[in-house]
Amino acid sequence: MSALLQLDGVTAAYGAVEALRGVSVHVNKGEIVTLIGANGAGKSTLLMTIFGSPRARAGRVLFEGRDITAMPLHEIARAGIAQAPEGRRIFPRMSVRENLLMGAQAFGVDPGPGLEQAFTLFPRLKERETQRGGTLSGGEQQMLAIGRALMSRPRLLLLDEPSLGLAPLVVRGIFSAIRALNEQTGLTVLLVEQNANQALRLAHRAYVLVTGRITLEGTGAELLARPEIRDAYLGTH
Repeated sequence: MSALLQLDGVTAAYGAVEALRGVSVHVNKGEIVTLIGANGAGKSTLLMTIFGSPRARAGRVLFEGRDITAMPLHEIARAGIAQAPEGRRIFPRMSVRENLLMGAQAFGVDPGPGLEQAFTLFPRLKERETQRGGTLSGGEQQMLAIGRALMSRPRLLLLDEPSLGLAPLVVRGIFSAIRALNEQTGLTVLLVEQNANQALRLAHRAYVLVTGRITLEGTGAELLARPEIRDAYLGTH
C-alpha cells in the first residue's frame, strides 16, 4: 500500500536545538495514525514540520508521492492537508458560522458541504451557530477548530492535542467524532496526543516519539498491550 503521507529521515531544529532526529513515519490512505510521547518529545514539531515551519533540515516530506519539503505553506494546505492546531486558535470575536466560513473562503471552496458536515459531526455547533467563538466552552472550541479545518475538504487532517484541557466526557465525544469521520468519509487522520489510552484505542497504527526519535511502532492494540507503554503512558502495571 502506498503512503498518503511519508516522512523519510526527517530532522528539524529550532536554532541549535534538534527537535526531530531522523524521523521516518508513514500514514496510509484511510488510516488513523497516532503519535504519542511525553511533553517535549517533538510531537507538535513533527506536525509543524509537515507544514514547513520549521523546515526539515534533512530528510523529505512526501504527500501523495510529491515532495512538499520546501513547498510554501499555503501550497501545502492547497495540496489537501489541513490542521486543527494545539490551542484551537479560533477567532473569538467571530460567530461559529463565521469561523467555519473562514476555513472555506481561504481556499475558494463551496462552504455548503463543509457546513453540513461540521453541523452533522458536531450538532452543538449548529446550536451555537450565531454565538461568538470566544464564548464557547473549551470542548465546543475544539469542535469548532476541527470543523473549520474540515471546511477546505482535506484529504489529510492533522490534529494536535485535541483532548488538551478537556473533561473526560468531552474527550470521549471528540474521539468518537474523529472515529465517525474516518469511518463514514474515509478521511485520513494523523493525531498527536498525550492521552495515550484514548489515542491508541482510536488509532489503526501508532508511533512512540522519545526525545525526537521514533522508538516504537505498531497497531494501536499492539502498543496498548506492551508493558513499557502501560507503565510510561497509561499509569498501569
